[in-house]
Amino acid sequence: MTILADLLSTVFERRYRTAAPVEQGSRPLAELAEELVGSAGETSGLALAGEILSRIEDLDDAGKLDFFRHIASAMDIDPEAVRTTLDAYERSPSKDSYRAYAAAAEPRRQELIRRLNRVPGATGQLVRLRAELLRLGAKEPELAALDLDFRHLFASWFNRGFLVLRPISWESPAHILEKIIAYEAVHAIASWDDLRRRLEPTDRRCFAFFHPSMPDEPLIFVEVALTKGIPGSVQTLLAEDRAPMAAHEADTAVFYSISNCQKGLASISFGNSLIKQVASDLSSELPELSTFVTLSPIPGLSTWAKQEGLEMPVQQPEVMRRMTAYYLLNAKGRGGLPSDPVARFHLGNGAMVHAVHADADISDKGRAQSGGTMVNYLYDLGAVAQNHEHYATTSEVLATPEVKQLAGAGAPSRV
Repeated sequence: MTILADLLSTVFERRYRTAAPVEQGSRPLAELAEELVGSAGETSGLALAGEILSRIEDLDDAGKLDFFRHIASAMDIDPEAVRTTLDAYERSPSKDSYRAYAAAAEPRRQELIRRLNRVPGATGQLVRLRAELLRLGAKEPELAALDLDFRHLFASWFNRGFLVLRPISWESPAHILEKIIAYEAVHAIASWDDLRRRLEPTDRRCFAFFHPSMPDEPLIFVEVALTKGIPGSVQTLLAEDRAPMAAHEADTAVFYSISNCQKGLASISFGNSLIKQVASDLSSELPELSTFVTLSPIPGLSTWAKQEGLEMPVQQPEVMRRMTAYYLLNAKGRGGLPSDPVARFHLGNGAMVHAVHADADISDKGRAQSGGTMVNYLYDLGAVAQNHEHYATTSEVLATPEVKQLAGAGAPSRV
């Protein structure tokens, strides 16, 4: 292993202890935050940051909102200072004039968040704090800039270079397995036996990204089935009585569930890196694998059909497939991008629409969101980069001829 890998492994196995906060007095939290941003001593700053984090966690919703409102306003940028320093930089570009402009353009609340993060183990607390901000501040536009500050910092702290990919197996620690059950967002895990069927057989895999500062918290995970051929039913894929196959006999890797785990990391993208890394690792482990696909839900289909005044022809599989193909290729949302969020995700990663299946998810959830229809997105490892660039430039939905033919026969007026 490289020195960097050794360091990451060492850090990853640590169990942090938050620095003991100084004795809590009656000083307002806003005052403590101001003092932290202005402090120069490392030891005193850590103690102060520890107290602030501890007190924030004890606040009720009203108290948290007051804190968010304070740092959003009192620690905002000074527009006049930004204009003045930018003018000075334009007149005389230099290291000093740029430093002055950069300092004025960054709100002090970003430095507050950085200093809070110096406390060992604070990263997870800050992720939870942003989750609270998203929950409590959704209807308060004045808090939107504060959320952008969190996103800006998290995008750096959680970039791919800091993430650790780990396989999750039936032998993984119980506290990790419990979180896999809790965080599964696509196909609910009904029991420990259900989880075992997804992890223990030789033709099943699960991988998760972790961050060294949050070693017990998966950030995102993907469940994989190794199969012969491309499946068209998730119930068949997850059947209790299915017969497992030897991994080396498989020719297809199916990504059938991808779950983001941390609400506080919303809009911080991990899925692109996760799928490509897992596909690369699996192809190295199992050279017989030639096809990498998803078996994906279509969460926006029923809503779109209702908006278009269309009935879902769930008792007519071919009509259902045509409607679904039309929706995936033609229904557009903001910015001319596909209306379906899962489609945007996979197409943005460089995948293409490969096949549409009726009666593929007959669970109550599957029937409600897409009339039971599911879709395979194909990840051609030799073409994903080119497909990504094409999609990013044109927003065109790449699809197989079969899907295009289905879409052409499935216009709403003909359904």
